[in-house]
Amino acid sequence: MFDLRTLNDVLVRATGRGDHIVLMAQQSPESWTPISSTDLYGRVRALADVLLGWGVGKGDRVALLSENRWEWQVTDFAVLAIGGVDVPLYPTLTPEQIGYMLRDSAAKIVVVSSAEMYEKVRQAGEMPDLKYVVVMDEGTLEGAIPFADLMKDASAKQQRDAAFDVMVKTTRPEDLSTIIYTSGTTGEPKGVMLTHDNFASNLNYSTGSFPLSDRDTGISFLPLSHVTARHLDYALMCHGVTLAYCKKFDQLPAAMKVIRPTIFVAVPRVYEKIREAVEAKSSESPVKRRILSWALKVGREHQAETLSEKQPSGLGWKLANKLVFGKIREAFGGRTSIFISGGAPLGVDLAGWFADAGIPIYEGYGLTETSPVIALNYPGAMKLGSVGKPLENLQCRIAVDEEVEVKGPSVFVGYWKKDEETREAFTEDGWFKTGDIGNIDANGFLTITDRKKELLKTSGGKLIAPQPIENKLKADALVGHAAMVGDKHKFASVLISPNLAALKGWAKAQGVQENDAAALVKDARVVKAYQEIVDRVNRGLANFETIKRIHVVPDEWSVETEELTPSMKLKRRVIAKKYAREIADFYADEATSRA
Repeated sequence: MFDLRTLNDVLVRATGRGDHIVLMAQQSPESWTPISSTDLYGRVRALADVLLGWGVGKGDRVALLSENRWEWQVTDFAVLAIGGVDVPLYPTLTPEQIGYMLRDSAAKIVVVSSAEMYEKVRQAGEMPDLKYVVVMDEGTLEGAIPFADLMKDASAKQQRDAAFDVMVKTTRPEDLSTIIYTSGTTGEPKGVMLTHDNFASNLNYSTGSFPLSDRDTGISFLPLSHVTARHLDYALMCHGVTLAYCKKFDQLPAAMKVIRPTIFVAVPRVYEKIREAVEAKSSESPVKRRILSWALKVGREHQAETLSEKQPSGLGWKLANKLVFGKIREAFGGRTSIFISGGAPLGVDLAGWFADAGIPIYEGYGLTETSPVIALNYPGAMKLGSVGKPLENLQCRIAVDEEVEVKGPSVFVGYWKKDEETREAFTEDGWFKTGDIGNIDANGFLTITDRKKELLKTSGGKLIAPQPIENKLKADALVGHAAMVGDKHKFASVLISPNLAALKGWAKAQGVQENDAAALVKDARVVKAYQEIVDRVNRGLANFETIKRIHVVPDEWSVETEELTPSMKLKRRVIAKKYAREIADFYADEATSRA
């Protein structure tokens, strides 16, 4: 447990460690440059002085539009040091979305990573409050200021400066620290206002039970625009962990080989991809398939030991560990001892698979509005399928309609310039309504079963929670994503976005010659394979939950094509609109159908 009052206390801890390496800057997938605590202090101080010179003061907004890199963290700390408010924006946003958020927040400055991001700002429309645009990449862009120019005095400012240090400490816990825009899955984005105390109170409790120290290393690759990644980086810095910034997700495998992190935090989709890669490799031959199946069976027999952090014993487990489990751990760099998942539901099937492989994944849960951690599994306090126990300084209750409600110092102060939406987010007695459906067991473990607004209600009045069923479908390597539909209809159906790499490998092995995705998903053998996946899942469901009709789309859903949020959650509204014709076909004969 820490004793933080503001996020500037994180800066003080991170910059007070002399020559200790705190950050690693990625020059290429194989090349990394260390940044010491002293280096960080000089860079933050240099940028803070520039911002003050530009007239940025207490409460002014500075936007960040960038992938993960050391300049992001320096900008964040510099803005907070002078009492400013930063506004992180996802690099995947469109110019129109960026323009809305810059205008809505009245940002005075935007710091972008590249010429591509700069061009998005240029196309974002008129922004009367915007005074300066800073670009992190080297080079000259008309109308933009190179980040490197702002760092010219950084080396000379590495010595502690009394005036700067006093300014850092004048920030109050109740001061606004950031405005984080929600991804807008259900409508217009809302700016979540988080104070220094919101973040600090959450950091004080979220990671204290993990055995972390200055001997540990982590890779920062989840987008820092997302509250989970940002909170995590602050927490790891407080523990003294060295952070390596990975700019792009496709560079992560190479980064893991070089950095070899001891702690790994990811959204479920990353773990899914690793599982898919393992299963795809095992499908290369019947022998490999049998070995993987045998090893996981052995691991399942020792799952209780794995989940309780005990080293399983026995000749069978040792052999399985050598032949299979050790190689799975090599995908994470070979040194990782702590695995954490957040940002979206992990799914009990996926969590169980990794537990069978000797890897306990500590799942957590939270929202942007809660800074973000509400609950988290820990070593010695873990329950598979749950999101752990709520933090000590948070109250958590289950409403009559099973919605999870929370109260505590990490709950946000409101939505930026949206008073009505803020009022609607809370109960009459002041509890924040998470929008998630869940339950708390006798031992205090919280389980999330679905989003309240995503529950499907059939025309017969039955409620179906789609996420657990979708997660079961995604446990098969051929399924990339699945979206159940059927609200107000007689029965449920599903749209399936394939894992095309796995599907093409399967198709080749089955003698299916089609290479074009659109033709491939229509092949009778492919349709039959996906129907069998759905049938297997259906056997474990109540009759009213079962999926009666399926459609495999030829598209791989992604953040870029806008079916997914940056935290890899389904944008159901977007999917429903994009595949309206296919959904209509599901129910064209509904009146007479016995399905």
